[in-house]
Amino acid sequence: MISEASPFAPDGAPFRGMQPAVGIVANPVSGKDIRRLVAHGSVFDNQEKVRIVRRLLMAFSALGIPDVLYMPDEYGIVERAARGCPAPIRRTPAPLKMEHHQDDSTRSAAWMASRKVGCIVVLGGDGTCRAVAKGSLDVPLLPISTGTNNVFPYLIEATVAGMAAGLIASCRVPIENGVYRSCRLEVVEEDRLLDIALVDVAVVNSPFVAARAIWDIREVSQIFLTRARPDAIGLSAIGGQLYSIDPQDPRGLYLALGSEGRRSVLAPIAPGLLQTVRLCDEQILHIGQRVRVASDRCVLALDGEREVEIPIGHRISVRLSDEGPFVVDVAATMQYAQVHGLLCTPNGG
Repeated sequence: MISEASPFAPDGAPFRGMQPAVGIVANPVSGKDIRRLVAHGSVFDNQEKVRIVRRLLMAFSALGIPDVLYMPDEYGIVERAARGCPAPIRRTPAPLKMEHHQDDSTRSAAWMASRKVGCIVVLGGDGTCRAVAKGSLDVPLLPISTGTNNVFPYLIEATVAGMAAGLIASCRVPIENGVYRSCRLEVVEEDRLLDIALVDVAVVNSPFVAARAIWDIREVSQIFLTRARPDAIGLSAIGGQLYSIDPQDPRGLYLALGSEGRRSVLAPIAPGLLQTVRLCDEQILHIGQRVRVASDRCVLALDGEREVEIPIGHRISVRLSDEGPFVVDVAATMQYAQVHGLLCTPNGG
């Protein structure tokens, strides 16, 4: 439990039995995919991730968080971060064999959820967040952008992110005041759930996965979105030129693409890569609504990466669901802390 010496020790029991501990999943390969070659993306190196984690640890220490559970990696991001940090925090790596696959993030998040951490901080892009969400259950996520096309994670200073994660994990900010539940897209065959995406599903007219990242929109025939903003990048930027759909909105967007489209949209598909997209149809999606995948043999890209090969003869649909991951609203969390004076103490005298 939090030390009695901490001036910010929380009142009340943790949410659903959760402990005042924070999980960290730092993807060592995020920010290094093929879009550095085919577009103009910057490389996000692991030393910068070390510095981000160090700032997180400093924030956790200031708020009296005693424990950090983390996904180990060959580079040793968390351990390197701790060497330059005087924070007296216990660090426990997930006791799992790392297989250098996205399942490492899923299994690590599931282990953290089983240990009842109060929040999981994710360093990565949309794909990393998706992998973590598949294992995190109802643990709130605080995603920090260190990938390429980042719609789901925040572009935020890690010190502030660490403060928000600490306030949520220690239950000083109630879940209902600092966390929202996002939507997700579900890939289904009949009523069987095959996979999920947090931001977008794209139908790629190719029978093989090949290179995972998408950079040529001419290969895409359908797009499903949970959010859309005109200042976004990636596939959601296409929908963002038509509608604004916020992360908390209980709706999504469907787009049909094709050379016979009735109007065109210019959108940034990847860093430095703008393409004109012709749209044949668009419609707002409501919770529970599903749209069939039109191609008989294709690949589904989930959150920007080709993942699921669809053989001929399979009837696949994409459904909008309101059962996505819980996400820390950093602005709302810090606003609650300000209004209730959670980070203020009276001066002695």
